[in-house]
Parts: sequence; C-alpha cells; structure tokens
Amino acid sequence: MNDHDQCCSSDRATLRTDKIKSNLVSRLNRVEGQIRGIRGMVEKDVYCDDILNQIAAVQSALNAVGKILLEGHMKSCVMERIQQGDSEVIDELLKTMNKLMK
Repeated sequence: MNDHDQCCSSDRATLRTDKIKSNLVSRLNRVEGQIRGIRGMVEKDVYCDDILNQIAAVQSALNAVGKILLEGHMKSCVMERIQQGDSEVIDELLKTMNKLMK
C-alpha cells in the first residue's frame, strides 16, 4: 500500500495507511489544543487581536488537514470511481470543494 488513501466506496469508508492516519491525528490533536487555548484566552479576557490571530492559526491548521485529505481523496476514491464509470463523484467533489472554500 502506498501513502495515498485506499477508497472503499461501497460502504463509504476510506482505509488510510498508518503513516497518513498518524499524521492527520497528530495535526488534529494540535488543533484541539489550539482551540482549548483560545477558550482559555477568552476566559482570561486576552486582547481581541491576539485571540483573532490564534483563530487564524487554527483555520490554517484545519485547512492543511483538509488539503491532505482532499489530495488523498482525489488520488484514490475519486480516481477509482471515475475508472468504474461513476461520474457522479465529480459533482460530489465539487460540492465538497465549494464547502471547503467558503
């Protein structure tokens, strides 16, 4: 198995390599910590601009997770479904990308 996700579209699950899963979980754990930190900042009446900068950092970190997932999805699940003649996956992908770009 390579570093890209392996799609199992029949039950809509995706098997990921341990390396990718570990990377994603690690990134999400950091985001979770950042969110807790922001909550603490609000509770301590920290200056608004400092909180806003932390929010921007969290959004950037989540975008990075999304990019990793999107790349794997396109290289595995989307490719596999197109090869199987399922062109509906393109509409699904476009809807998802529109949500990510808001």
